[in-house]
Amino acid sequence: MRILWLKSDLLLPLDKGGKLRTWHLMRHLARRHEITYLAFAEPDTPASDVDGMREVAARVETIARSEPAKGTLRFYADAAMHVIDPLPYAVGKYRSRAFRQRVEALVAERPFDVIVCDFLFPAVNLPKRLPCPAVIFTHNVESEIWRRHAETKSRWLGRMLYGAQYRRMLRYEGRTLARFDGVLAVSDVDGQTFTRLYPGAVKQPVHVVQTGVDTDYFTPQSRNPQSRNPQSAIRNTHLVFTGSMDWLPNEDAMQFFCRDVLPLVRAEAPDTTLTIVGRAPTPAVKRLADDHAGVRVTGRVDDVRPFVRDAAVYVVPLRIGGGTRLKIFEAMAMGKAVVSTTVGAEGLPVVDGTHVVLADDPRGFADAILRLMRDPATRGALEASARALVLERYDWSAVAGQLEDALLRMARASASEVREGARLRASVGAGL
Repeated sequence: MRILWLKSDLLLPLDKGGKLRTWHLMRHLARRHEITYLAFAEPDTPASDVDGMREVAARVETIARSEPAKGTLRFYADAAMHVIDPLPYAVGKYRSRAFRQRVEALVAERPFDVIVCDFLFPAVNLPKRLPCPAVIFTHNVESEIWRRHAETKSRWLGRMLYGAQYRRMLRYEGRTLARFDGVLAVSDVDGQTFTRLYPGAVKQPVHVVQTGVDTDYFTPQSRNPQSRNPQSAIRNTHLVFTGSMDWLPNEDAMQFFCRDVLPLVRAEAPDTTLTIVGRAPTPAVKRLADDHAGVRVTGRVDDVRPFVRDAAVYVVPLRIGGGTRLKIFEAMAMGKAVVSTTVGAEGLPVVDGTHVVLADDPRGFADAILRLMRDPATRGALEASARALVLERYDWSAVAGQLEDALLRMARASASEVREGARLRASVGAGL
């Protein structure tokens, strides 16, 4: 197949869950198919990031775009300009005539078998008429994220602003899904949610492409001794969280955890510590280290594995989210005990008490952590079951096959329709 892949950013550096998912899937697809990748790029993007993309795409093109840093005056001015925009802010900021024109030029230059729109955001630049089927690869139900944002805000202004964005996203998401020949989701839960929210928009059953994990890279400490920090060892009272710390659901998760859960844990285990690992921590996240004893914020790191290996429990206290969390599968592949909210583990094929422990209220979450810290046998059984699950079913090579099958079916169906149309036109012409 010839695939045109559209995304709002380059995949390198691999510092976000969505980037990691796409990278691994494209890497497997690129072995048998020709991919052209079009994305926005910041003006100061290192050439190595563009060149590195050629590992997963035969052709890489970028459209220059500069996004203001969160919390800056330009950021707030940009957000204010979108207050009256009918598009949700998260989508409207990617609107680009240059991107749309480049898509039009690419599909005119050469025949593609299928177009993949990666996430909802690049779809705002998709031309109305396309010569081949187009598929949207949704990593989340975006409207659900905004709904949960609105529900977790304690102040009326926050509820009003996020509520307005939720309603705009709900309208935009439904209209956009209706434009595509196929919808890909990362879990059965997301697929069912799309069908429930937009029953007239989804033209055919949603194809599910499960979350995967690189089980050769994410390994237990004993399996990868060369990368072990000799100064470190698993500490029974150490917790860890990883993620992009400029993503609002992650920021909310850490604020909630440090404010409502960690004090309950430290009341019974005073030496408990938490390390928050991830790129671009917001000022609110950085303040957590100053405001709460035992909390450390690292910022961006080259390798999250040493931090995860050092911890007794990996925590995922998300209250807002959609899609599936790669971070949970990564921790499970490393043989780590995971305590998560229901939202945090949503869409993953895990069993509470067998692969992870689920808890939603602060007391229940704290009790689950304390139980695992105090009982190495229970923790060990959970860790073994978790790693066995991802090893058996969720290596990226198997998951990429699901995506390849879905794209091939759509491309072949489109080709069949073209041939049938030509046959009908020929038969009509012969009868004249």
